[in-house]
Amino acid sequence: MFFDGYGYHGTSFEQTYRCYPASFIDKPHLENGDKIIMPPSALDRLASLHIDYPMLFELSNAATERVSHCGVLEFIAEEGMIYMPYWMMENLLLQEGDIVRVKNVTLPKGKYVKLQPHTKDFLDISNPKAILETTLRNFSCLTTGDSIMVAYNNKKYYIDIIESKPSNAISIIETDCEVDFAPPLDYKEPERPVSSLKNKAPAEGLEAEAEAEPKFNPFTGAGRRLDGKPLKYDPPPVSSSSSKDIRADVANNTAKSSAGSSSQNTSRQSQGKLVFGSNANRNQETPKEPTKKEPEKKEEPKFQAFTGKKYSLRG
Repeated sequence: MFFDGYGYHGTSFEQTYRCYPASFIDKPHLENGDKIIMPPSALDRLASLHIDYPMLFELSNAATERVSHCGVLEFIAEEGMIYMPYWMMENLLLQEGDIVRVKNVTLPKGKYVKLQPHTKDFLDISNPKAILETTLRNFSCLTTGDSIMVAYNNKKYYIDIIESKPSNAISIIETDCEVDFAPPLDYKEPERPVSSLKNKAPAEGLEAEAEAEPKFNPFTGAGRRLDGKPLKYDPPPVSSSSSKDIRADVANNTAKSSAGSSSQNTSRQSQGKLVFGSNANRNQETPKEPTKKEPEKKEEPKFQAFTGKKYSLRG
């Protein structure tokens, strides 16, 4: 059954039109949504049918087998023609004047949609969520696989619809829909630092330097007398390089402590080691070195109180 010769069938609306972008009728605001402009004859046919509102349509390009969905804004187009947003024509791979099939459909209300921006610039907006909510108010439905356009601050951002629930095409009119974002198409994960042999070489060098540092050696300083008099002998300084030899000698001496010969005591004392309890042996066996007599210092007169002259206030 046909309606007025335009090819309308039965109780559903399905018709082919030639499509043109919205710029042909000077309606630039049409680019900010997903609604098309249809001829008045389509409104007459739709009014006589028992269709669901709001009116939703399926757009299909038979040549490329591309399918999308849209709403309708006005019925003022010339007969046999429709006007649609240019980004919608790009999704359907349509050129100016190409044939597109329009069919009325009923879509379920959306519960979940996952979006993926083309560039990271969209995430740099101060509040992308608010911008997206404002833009989607001009949309009536979303289709998986489409790329919608979001205009903000004289710049166009394209966003892919990569997933929608409960079906591949959903209605977003008066519904609470959960929105999720996927990483942008140009997003690259930061590379993890890879440890190389060059990095290991300096680390090994630092460990070698740490091992070469001198360790703490006890009893290697110079002795001092409590009465302030000079020592009878000057013990030679013990360097860090000979600290290992000293520790080896101490280990050997402790192993042979039962013998306790006087020659071992003298050798240890000559190396600057302090051996407690051996003063008697040292005084008997070690010859005293002649000490140089220091020139006697003249004793300076000490301060004495009340040794000055006295004077009388009378004069």
